[in-house]
Amino acid sequence: MRTTRRNNYGYDLFDELFKDPFFTPAPANNTSSMMKTDIREQNGYYFLDIDLPGFAKENVRAELKDGYLTISADRSDTPEEQQAKGKYLRRERFVGTCKRSFFVGEDIRQEDIRATFKDGVLILAVPKEAPKKEEEKPVYITIE
Repeated sequence: MRTTRRNNYGYDLFDELFKDPFFTPAPANNTSSMMKTDIREQNGYYFLDIDLPGFAKENVRAELKDGYLTISADRSDTPEEQQAKGKYLRRERFVGTCKRSFFVGEDIRQEDIRATFKDGVLILAVPKEAPKKEEEKPVYITIE
């Protein structure tokens, strides 16, 4: 039986070093930490600042359905890109799709939400209150 010699009174420097969370990969299905979000209030709007580092603007989508604002982002490598990059020994950067939803209310319309994407940050401006509908003036039928 082979025994390893421990340094520093029973502790091996490298064992302790590799116990650091930096060397522990995150679970593959943990995408909630991918879209860190700050929500702030200003001038009658809620602003959602969502970090999406490394994502291209073309691969980020925002959808409003049934009162839920859903943001999704996709990053993938084509087989040709993978082959050009070579064989990965360890891969920690995210490749795939991540998604996050926020309830904004059923009265908010898609046209009311403004979005900008700059430097890996998606900024969404959602009105605090749904715009009031203009009162419809009665339309009378012409009687001849």
